[in-house]
Amino acid sequence: MADRIDGRAIAAKIEDETAEKVKAFSERNGHAPGLAVVLVGNDPASEVYVAHKIKKCVKVGIRSYEHRLPAETEQDDLLTLIARLNIDPNVHGILVQVPLPDHIDEGAVLGAINPAKDVDGFCPVNVGRLSTGTGGLVPCTPLGVMKLLDTVIDDMTGLDAVVIGKSNIVGKPIAMLLLEREATVTVTHIETKNLPDICRKADIIIAAAGAPRLVKGYWVKEGAVIIDVGITRTKGENGKDKLVGDVAFDEVQHAKAVTPVPGGVGPMTIACLLANTVQAAEALEKHHKH
Repeated sequence: MADRIDGRAIAAKIEDETAEKVKAFSERNGHAPGLAVVLVGNDPASEVYVAHKIKKCVKVGIRSYEHRLPAETEQDDLLTLIARLNIDPNVHGILVQVPLPDHIDEGAVLGAINPAKDVDGFCPVNVGRLSTGTGGLVPCTPLGVMKLLDTVIDDMTGLDAVVIGKSNIVGKPIAMLLLEREATVTVTHIETKNLPDICRKADIIIAAAGAPRLVKGYWVKEGAVIIDVGITRTKGENGKDKLVGDVAFDEVQHAKAVTPVPGGVGPMTIACLLANTVQAAEALEKHHKH
């Protein structure tokens, strides 16, 4: 049996550490770190995520500022709001929930966020910092993935890591972070030829393709560590909704360790968002002192 990597327990620990930092920050500054969450339109999945993020903010003591805009909001109005949040001293983190409505250019909006407040780590400046290893805010899901790996692997030097999925949000940043740790990284995707053969050589597999149960048992060598980032809603046998990852969990029990879905990467993403918000607040605090 593979060890289950318990994302909920590890996330809870990060949240406790974050709550301590929030308390210390508030004592030094007379106010808590603040996170502005911007939601345009009413995409049901986004609604759920935003509610969850705000609930967690309250739990660790971060002040959240919610901006809910109608789906027909013009891009210029959204950019005006971001410009205002960029200079608001009470706001240390800005999060624009994606996907945005079709008439809004996502790249333009994410690029308009002050990099020092970009707690999602998506703006080009933070992406550049990540790829050159020069600090900045790291995207929450990849950061969470690394923290999960750290609980199972002491040293990644020379290990073979295969990342399935090349998105800007997960695949590419994870590849960068693994390279920083001296792993040998192969980035693959759904169109990659001989994907099973490539995976079979891997010590670490990060599945982030958004393809339910893509990674089969025979793709995985004995003793590999698997992080399953995928999450797809499907109908179970009883007709109820069921969440499924990119890995056929029951087939990979010969691995050393694997994350479950749900309860693996999901809780880590929000825990890392809270940690990033405090990191941003502390960096801005230092900046103002100088």
